[in-house]
Amino acid sequence: MNAQTSMLHVRVDDETKREATAALNAMGLSMSDAVRLFLRRVVTDQALPLELKVPNAETRAAMTEAEHLTQLHAARFASSEELFADLEKNRGK
Repeated sequence: MNAQTSMLHVRVDDETKREATAALNAMGLSMSDAVRLFLRRVVTDQALPLELKVPNAETRAAMTEAEHLTQLHAARFASSEELFADLEKNRGK
């Protein structure tokens, strides 16, 4: 039984493609193998084979802060001492 196949085109940035190809090669898979595996799981499970969650309020706030700091090319702490002091203060929370 020979199944008919069709071409699937996916756009992805070069860095992601390069890193994913290296990781998949280490697992003995090609990019095509991985995509076929992913799609077979979608068909079998009728769901994505990974967990997607809406970020909670704390995570959204952290993401917004990180994006803002990245745009400003700024750091949250003025020195490494401040960073470590904050880490110590919040350890175990």
